[in-house]
Amino acid sequence: MDKKPRVFTMSFGSVYPLYVQKAEKKGRTKAEVDEIIAWLTGYRGAKLQRAIDSGVDLETFFSKAPRLNPNVGLITGVVCGVRVEEVADPLMQKIRYLDKLVDELARGKKLESILRK
Repeated sequence: MDKKPRVFTMSFGSVYPLYVQKAEKKGRTKAEVDEIIAWLTGYRGAKLQRAIDSGVDLETFFSKAPRLNPNVGLITGVVCGVRVEEVADPLMQKIRYLDKLVDELARGKKLESILRK
């Protein structure tokens, strides 16, 4: 049996502040990070806060997501040296999608283009 990648068992609450920190370091806001998460997963407001506070792991965070955005296929490019559209594992791909969107935010892209509107 293959061992799950460690990132699957990390709590969303431990990763979330890192996303916010990465964005804020580049002059972006927590609200923009939250909007990206809402666009990708459907988590917003109190539901998002519960996911952060509950200690839920990334695997559960994504499997219980209210609604994965139907436009996720439009997210392409490289993050952490990996081309997101070529990630074979569906869960790892969702994690990479989120990494990529936050990365684009931190690099100064407009929210409208990040959210593939």
